Amino acid sequence: MKGGGGFAGGGADPSVITLARWIRDRARLTPDRVAIDHLGREITFAELDARAEELARSIGHGERVATLTGNSPEHVALFFACAKAGAILTPISWRLSPYEIAYQLDDAEPSLFLSEEDYAELAGEALDLASVRPGRSLDRAVGRPRAPSADDPLLLIYTSGTTGRPKGALLTHANCFWTNLGFDLVAGLGDEDVVLQVLPQFHCGGWNVQPLLAWWKGARVVLERSFDAGRCLSLIEEKRVTTMMGVPSVYQFMAEDPGFGRTDLSSLRRAVVGGAPMPLPLLETWREQGVAIVQGYGLTEAAPNVLCLPPEEAARKAGYAGKPYPYVEVDLSADGELLVRGPNVFPGYWRDPAATEAAFRDGWLLTGDVAECDEEGFFRIKGRLKDVVVSGGENIYPAEIEEVLASHPAVVEAAVVGVPDERWGEACAAFVVLRTETGDAELIAFCRERLARFKVPKSLHVVGELPRNALGKVLKDELTVPA
Repeated sequence: MKGGGGFAGGGADPSVITLARWIRDRARLTPDRVAIDHLGREITFAELDARAEELARSIGHGERVATLTGNSPEHVALFFACAKAGAILTPISWRLSPYEIAYQLDDAEPSLFLSEEDYAELAGEALDLASVRPGRSLDRAVGRPRAPSADDPLLLIYTSGTTGRPKGALLTHANCFWTNLGFDLVAGLGDEDVVLQVLPQFHCGGWNVQPLLAWWKGARVVLERSFDAGRCLSLIEEKRVTTMMGVPSVYQFMAEDPGFGRTDLSSLRRAVVGGAPMPLPLLETWREQGVAIVQGYGLTEAAPNVLCLPPEEAARKAGYAGKPYPYVEVDLSADGELLVRGPNVFPGYWRDPAATEAAFRDGWLLTGDVAECDEEGFFRIKGRLKDVVVSGGENIYPAEIEEVLASHPAVVEAAVVGVPDERWGEACAAFVVLRTETGDAELIAFCRERLARFKVPKSLHVVGELPRNALGKVLKDELTVPA
């Protein structure tokens, strides 16, 4: 396997930077401080560590523990139990079909498959289709956990599968340690912070973008089972939330909620956005409410943090993803692909040496994203390599057109795809979600004023919503032009 994450300590104990230490140390230092606020129930660091220790005695070193659950304190305890035992947590999305879950179970071959009661039927259907027969409860005893090492895998996260079948990305203790340390040095947390966590725990960002760092630093996490715009606004005001993370659609839905303008957001000193570029009008909407947006860029294979645009640069460098986090190196290939290396980069895909080999070039992780860098060292993501539309020999990056369309006051969001064109080979088709009625001709004219002629969409289609995967990313493969 390739990538970063190794430990070099001159003979030091390699367990020092494992995440098993985080909850154990915190429970010793601040046992009575609240770690998790979940639906009104408060769990202290001492309680969380004790539960993790109890669960760890039922998990063997190196085992995979698959889960099908919403965000919950018990899932957090299980994460730290896996960290203590040197096991691998494999959280599976409850938004998947039984067939998709069965595929991931057969690929991961977990020793345990734990599901919440809400998803028991879905879990049963998936097991009926799967070949593996993992245990369904933590009622065994395997003894005191063996201390994990920094390079032991901790998370097995299946990629979204927007291209082909999902692949299991392995993230080690060291990957998680370094990505959280780098994040802390740029957009850090203190023990007085209150973190609102709405991202699903079956995604890398549900752990490594704020929650794990919060528990490392002794902060409180308001843990929600799932995202609801109105409830999130209420929680920010009620719990005096100081920071949160979401994809652009999270902030869009909150801004569109009737209660947005009436909510006291004064406690929210920082909001982090990732997963896709943040539309400039949406940035301005939140800025008018006094909330600083920290833009960034990452991918699961980098655990996930790669680029960050601090809030003080958000206005001047609007549209940019920023500069590399500490301990992260980036570069651009000859064709503009963003390359990444550092101790946050994963060692490879689970039992897939061919895919691992294809993911790296000369020690650099190939992101599949096209970027550009300005004279100040700020990077801007232009789009996916596979999304590039070649029209009459010209490369068109859909993200550029999407940004223009999203800046129109009538447009909530937009997605652009390439479609066959007899004359030019390919042309662009735009799909837009509207907040107020407007004509296609007006939007096309709006694009003509702001884009080169060859970039202007050939057709425009109004849709009620854009198809998304479990994390909220747009599934462009499902956007088809009506016959």
